[in-house]
Amino acid sequence: MTEWVGRTAAAVAAAVREKRVTPREVVAGHLARIEQLDGRVGAFRTVRARAALAEADEVGARADLAGLPLAGVPVAVKDNLAVRGESMRVGSAATPDTPAAADHVTVARLRAAGAVVVGLTNVPELCVFGTTEGVHGTARNPWDASRTAGGSSGGSAAAVAAGMVPIALGNDGMGSLRIPAANCGLVTIKPGRGVVPAGIGEGDWFGMSENGPLATTVEDARLMLSVLAGTPAARPDEPGSHRIAASLRSPLPGVTVSKPYVGAAREAAAVLVRAGHLVRRAEPPYPLSLGVTALAHWTAGTAVDARALDARRLVRRTRVHAALGRRFLNGVRGGTARDDLRRRLEPFFAEYDVLLTPALARRSPKAAPWHERGWLSNVLVNSHHSPLTPAWNVTGWPAAVVPFGTLPSGAPTAVQLVGLPGSEGQLLRVAEQLEELRPWRRTAPLAGEERQASRMGVVRTPMR
Repeated sequence: MTEWVGRTAAAVAAAVREKRVTPREVVAGHLARIEQLDGRVGAFRTVRARAALAEADEVGARADLAGLPLAGVPVAVKDNLAVRGESMRVGSAATPDTPAAADHVTVARLRAAGAVVVGLTNVPELCVFGTTEGVHGTARNPWDASRTAGGSSGGSAAAVAAGMVPIALGNDGMGSLRIPAANCGLVTIKPGRGVVPAGIGEGDWFGMSENGPLATTVEDARLMLSVLAGTPAARPDEPGSHRIAASLRSPLPGVTVSKPYVGAAREAAAVLVRAGHLVRRAEPPYPLSLGVTALAHWTAGTAVDARALDARRLVRRTRVHAALGRRFLNGVRGGTARDDLRRRLEPFFAEYDVLLTPALARRSPKAAPWHERGWLSNVLVNSHHSPLTPAWNVTGWPAAVVPFGTLPSGAPTAVQLVGLPGSEGQLLRVAEQLEELRPWRRTAPLAGEERQASRMGVVRTPMR
């Protein structure tokens, strides 16, 4: 390993700009870590070793190197966003194995900023579920390889948590950034609608899906978000006093939040009180219909994404999900449920600037062939694991996740921060205060554990 593996994206970019290290050296070091560890983790569907080294050399030769915000930073891309010259399989055997002619706009912005794409990461089929496994591989939580990394940006999160890349690109339609970030001890933010270009699948799940960063520090998440949004990296605001509502309940009736996650939110609230914020226990007025609204949009989005594919090549849980979604399509297209939810919640956010909640309800499910199991068992395990994320996709409002505390196993717990449209900077500043006052270990302790991978029968990711 080189000394640059395990550094933050901001530190790597600064060193490359100052010519203390070359992009090739940085990328080669991270490719070596991928080669060492991904057989155990399963983060990548494909690794672009030769292409990434060639692109690193191109970055090093750029005349504008000294001004690139992500100069020489290795980045992983979720396999539902186009990377020029690579196929986009979206976790499925039903998608074409045809190289993309052009980069997705977010990938193009990362490359323009000096980042080097080292590979495409594993996702569940069509990015539907909150666990990541399927015909292209299983992404495991680097903190506990017996558990899933989460989903659907599970491979991207696992890659960052294992130190294979400093940052990764993912997206979030029902919690798909926040779930794996919380499982894997990362910082993420699902931006509000329109902050970052979407263009995910065939319709962004009716505007619920957003692209965003996965990082190990708030600084890196802010830096990557600025690149994705096409805006200059803003200096963080001076800390001020915010009105923060601390909510500990699940929005879904019958789903409870386990003690470690309740404890994390309570302790985070106490830390924010000590930081000078006004924190009160308060529960948002979630409607009883929230679960049905989320399910309708979730399945209808999948129905749209699946309609051009050969259903015979989709796994059963995806076929059932899409079939149910077709029944909801007209209601979702012509309905007012999302506007109704916003109107219901806006008075709450007129009283509070930020909502603090547990990020998840319980630890991540076992890493298992969930794609071979029935639709209902998948929906139930997803709902009981992550009931606190979907509401903010339905509203389209920004929501961030920050590591905070640990499970008895030593794996991370996390909290979620939510605000009104335009509050991304405010959420990241509060997250930064939590980081300053309760710092976390940034990388999972995986080094030297390849022997366990061989005992588990996990296949090493091929590099080319």
